[in-house]
Amino acid sequence: MSILKCEKLCKSFGKKGVLKNVTFEVNEGDILGFIGPNGAGKTTTIKLILGLQKISSGSVTINGLDIKKDFVKAIERVGAIVENPDLYMYLTGRENLKMIARLYHNIDAKRIDEVIAISGLGNRIDDNVSKYSLGMRQRLGIAAAIIHRPNLLILDEPTNGLDPEGIRELRDLLTKLAREEKMAILVSSHNLSELESFCNQICIIKNGVIIDKTSLTDLKKEVSNSQYILELDHIDGLKDIIDYSYEEISSTQISINIEREKIPDLIKTLIANDYLLYQIVEDKASLEDAFLRKTGGNIID
Repeated sequence: MSILKCEKLCKSFGKKGVLKNVTFEVNEGDILGFIGPNGAGKTTTIKLILGLQKISSGSVTINGLDIKKDFVKAIERVGAIVENPDLYMYLTGRENLKMIARLYHNIDAKRIDEVIAISGLGNRIDDNVSKYSLGMRQRLGIAAAIIHRPNLLILDEPTNGLDPEGIRELRDLLTKLAREEKMAILVSSHNLSELESFCNQICIIKNGVIIDKTSLTDLKKEVSNSQYILELDHIDGLKDIIDYSYEEISSTQISINIEREKIPDLIKTLIANDYLLYQIVEDKASLEDAFLRKTGGNIID
């Protein structure tokens, strides 16, 4: 079920068009990684979705409600953190959540305890936020963003400044929210390796235009070039017995371009010629590989 839908979304500042017919959607239980080079329009898109900037043309629909026609109802089931969460450092985590709960109707102590448990901050929730690590503050920010039971969570650069442990905790939390809460999650980030570990959908934007929207699996398959890594006892004389192009990695390893269905015949040829094959593994394309291929070599700073 579609939770967020952007259709032909455009944004101009004066005569300069920043977004051009941006169209994508996020479904229930999906984590969509929203990626693109700096200045591609990621943060602008998020601000339009959240009503922080005015839409030039096109539409944003949340839970079937157009934000231009019914903004209050459309936005009431949305949680968001744009860059760093705003927290009161001199208060405890629990006191922060209590203050935020007062902004909504029908948020009781039970719900506060629920989001504390979801965020994994139970042991530190009564410490001052000033004593929290950056990763703990990010988790508290997400707890605050979901306290009103939204079904859409939007995060802009949530891994900025996090150490590996903080990134792992954030990844586990987002995966849990999508799986157990059936939440639709939109994550904009430069950290492609981390997005790859928890996103199942990818949307690539370049120069204000969506150039691809697909599943992570299909995107990586599309840019895969049928490369496999073979480890042998030696590679001497291989060119005399196989017809496939390959590159030498070491004295015992090669990277070979071959279709999957032809691998059994290759193995038979190697064995027949007294080569010892220790392993063969697919050299899978990464999200970074796919991004660079799709954007023509643009890098993310």
